[in-house]
This record gives sequence, C-alpha cells and structure tokens, in this order.
Amino acid sequence: MNPPALAISGLAKHFDKPAVRDLSLTIRPGEFYALLGPNGAGKTTTLKMVAGLLVPDAGRISVFGHDMLNDPVGAKRVTAWVPDEPMIYDRLTPLEYLEFVAGLWNVPGGKAEQGAREILDVLQLAPHAHERCEGFSKGMRQKVALAGALIHEPRLIILDEPLTGLDAGSARLVKDVLLRRVEEGCTVILTTHILEVAERMAQRIGVIARGQLVCEGTLDELREASGGHESLEDIFLKVVADSGKDTDAQEHAA
Repeated sequence: MNPPALAISGLAKHFDKPAVRDLSLTIRPGEFYALLGPNGAGKTTTLKMVAGLLVPDAGRISVFGHDMLNDPVGAKRVTAWVPDEPMIYDRLTPLEYLEFVAGLWNVPGGKAEQGAREILDVLQLAPHAHERCEGFSKGMRQKVALAGALIHEPRLIILDEPLTGLDAGSARLVKDVLLRRVEEGCTVILTTHILEVAERMAQRIGVIARGQLVCEGTLDELREASGGHESLEDIFLKVVADSGKDTDAQEHAA
C-alpha cells in the first residue's frame, strides 16, 4: 500500500501562545487540498513545519513515507515550498535562478536547462528569461518563485497564498499549471483567502481555526455537514465562529 502524500499527527507549535494544537490530517497522493482559515489560525506555521522550515514542539510529519524529523533530506527532496512573499535572487535572471535551484537539487545540467526553458514558457516568462529579477513586479516574482519550486519535479507542492499580487491573467495561468500537475499525479496543498479558488479547484478542503482542524471534506460533504446547500463562504464563517464559541466555553470551564 502506497503511503499518503502527507500524514500529520498530533502536531503542535507554541510561540508566545499556541499556534498549532494537536493537529492531525492525511492528504492522499494526487490530491488538490485547500487549507483555509482566518488570519492567525496557524496555516502558515503548519505549512512551514511540513516544509521543514520550523521544528514542531510535538507530533509527527511524514511526506510520502519520509519522516520529516528523522529523514528531513528524503522528505524535502520530494517537496516544494512557495511562500506568500517570493524569495528569489534579484541579481539573477529567471533562467540563471532556475539553473541555480536545479543545481541545488542535483538535476543534471541538460535536463535542468530544458526543464527551465519549458517552465518559463508555460508561465509566460520566456520573454523575460534573460532580464534580472530586480525589476520584476510582485506577480512576476511570484511566477519565478513557482518556477523554481517546480524545477526538480516535486511530488508534493505546498503553496501559501500563491495568487497574492497576481493579475487575473497570471492567476489563471498559475491555477492551470497547478491543475495540470495534479492531473499528472502531483499533490498540491494550498492556502488562500480567496474562497472561490478553493471552491472551484480543491478536491478536499480543511478549515483550521485557533491551531486546530475544525472541519474537513469535499465541498459536498461540508455542505451536508452544515445542514444545507450553502456556499463555501457561508460554511467557512459558520465553522470558524462555532470553533471560537467552543474554545471560549472550554477555557471558561477550565
């Protein structure tokens, strides 16, 4: 039996206060999963732990069977992380940046160059392949960062608000690229405040509030659980509000 793309159990992280609390979820290979939540819910902290950028205080993370704590290199080799603020090297051109990133992943030179040119073409960055990134808009920088994440052909792509700063055309392009990767068997985990994106693209949706997963399922399953044919926005607002009441009641009881 093939391992899940991502298996999280009992995950916890504290800063000044709990950011993630006893979080468990499982994501299947080839699944497009949207992780939603209000600001401060723990989404980015969770994804950073999955990507190996933060060490959890408790819990386990497994990426395609690779334990993130015991085998971080194995887990990271099959993972790509795209933050909401693109981190690229301004003095490099997109082509130079992709070749540099490919080298970090030991992608053979010829394959790296071919892959870089193909990705730049798909993301409509080919006309800017030899321009330094320092003059790029945030939307173009976001596409370069996405290209860098795809260059080593990861099996799990983690994106934190990937459509921030993109115009309508670029956003459609990025969504098409992600959907195509899922069709090819890749797993995508995405956070977004644009609920329509999750409603249209995600196969399953999880809502996190106050560091805990408060509901999860397909859109139809979430509608059924909410007791009506509501929009994702209605469901989201309801479960987040209910989770706040439950937490307040627990704290008051304690």
